[in-house]
Amino acid sequence: MLTTDTIRTIVGIIGNIISFFLFLSPVPTFIKIWKVKSVQDFKPAPYIATVLNCMMWIFYGLPIVHPDSTLIITINGIGLFIELVYITIFFVFSDNRKRKRILLYIVIEAVFMAAVVVITLMVFKTTKRRSMFVGILAMIFNIGMYVSPLTVMQMVIKTKSVKYMPFSLSLFNFLNGMVWTSYALLKFDINVLVPNGLGTLSGLGQLILYAWFYKSTNWGDDDKASAQQVQLSDI
Repeated sequence: MLTTDTIRTIVGIIGNIISFFLFLSPVPTFIKIWKVKSVQDFKPAPYIATVLNCMMWIFYGLPIVHPDSTLIITINGIGLFIELVYITIFFVFSDNRKRKRILLYIVIEAVFMAAVVVITLMVFKTTKRRSMFVGILAMIFNIGMYVSPLTVMQMVIKTKSVKYMPFSLSLFNFLNGMVWTSYALLKFDINVLVPNGLGTLSGLGQLILYAWFYKSTNWGDDDKASAQQVQLSDI
């Protein structure tokens, strides 16, 4: 008979796989950037924000902060590497002004993360208190990433079209939230539960909208739609 810890490990591995595909969802954006040798109107903000989010969860998963969270470290470590590759490509094909802004944001994030590490280790002496402090910060950043599709959902309702909301991204958002919610419930972790519970609801809402407005969508191809869809994959 499988123990709770074994089931939790299996669920966490599944979560790692689904999250991995989510991290890869912006690949079409960077293929486009690579082909035209320019970032055009694409924005680096989603990738820069995800870098900080990954760093925060990696720190949260360390034994000195929240023991028995190896699977949180692995997927966010992979995600951090992928996001840094994205930012590097973005940096290479940006003009000098955008490059300076990217460097500035990365430096700010590094300083902020260093401050979090120092405060956590110097002020909080137990893993319980460290988990609470770092977990609250991690929740805030994670909720922000899950809530961001709300603007897309609003556009779907307004236009009665799901052309600009890729089904695969909505599905993986839902599955990702559901799996990590299950992971958090198996060995109760409110810091993982809250943002992923909201992520599950957000993903479900997107799937419901997709089913509702699928028939009313005009699927005619146009450049604007194509560009918009690629940009949305950054979320």
